[in-house]
Amino acid sequence: IDPGFPQLWRELGLHDAFAGHDAFVTVGQNVGRAGCAVPAGGLDWIPTLPPVDLAAWPAGELPPGPDAARFTSVCTWRGPFGPVVHHGVTYGLRVHEFRRFAALPGEVPGARFELALDIDATDRADRALLTGQRWTLVDPRRAAGSPSAYRAYVSGSAAEFLVAKQLYARTAGGWVSDRSACYLASGRPVLAQDTGLAGGPLDGGEGFVTFTSLEGAAAAAAEVLGNPTRHAKAARDLAGDCFDATKVAGSLLLELGVA
Repeated sequence: IDPGFPQLWRELGLHDAFAGHDAFVTVGQNVGRAGCAVPAGGLDWIPTLPPVDLAAWPAGELPPGPDAARFTSVCTWRGPFGPVVHHGVTYGLRVHEFRRFAALPGEVPGARFELALDIDATDRADRALLTGQRWTLVDPRRAAGSPSAYRAYVSGSAAEFLVAKQLYARTAGGWVSDRSACYLASGRPVLAQDTGLAGGPLDGGEGFVTFTSLEGAAAAAAEVLGNPTRHAKAARDLAGDCFDATKVAGSLLLELGVA
């Protein structure tokens, strides 16, 4: 679920997370394909989308009032892994990408941007940057500390706003978040930083909208806010077509030859 980190660790001789295994599955849709900087390492990679139980994530009515323009995400600022340097290129973390989009709230009049963010107390400058640019920060343990709280937080949002870890964006590995699958199943569109998903099922521009720049993120947010019903329906349709656990697991088991 973290395509790029273990492959690069293995390539650099730091750690082999794949030793002792004989089948290799990844949510990085492009691993092993041309144009992807994640080293395949001589392994045959099976791409899969993260599964979601549609019954556990019902699509409800869109939130009313101020929440109708509230973009959210549940994320870590740094996470457990450090940046990786490979062939002179540094592949960083979410913090290194998110700073590029810090000014987004001021670019989308009427929208609210909120993060259930796991950020260390020592990251004072980054916290000040976010709050100074009108991001609302909430405690991720309160927002998503239990399955029911997590589901309520997602369904109470207008959409997800997702910035990828820098490694995912720079390698073009096609990473897709399991968190996004939950938003989609709830009928909540996803605005996601592009990780190399062009040409795939998530490249349609409805329900799942990608961006690469601050200007593109602002345009995507305005598009979703301007057409909420259409994007909500497209989000749930994508969940049913591409992320339904029965379909995803069934397809994967067939690919692995155990079904």
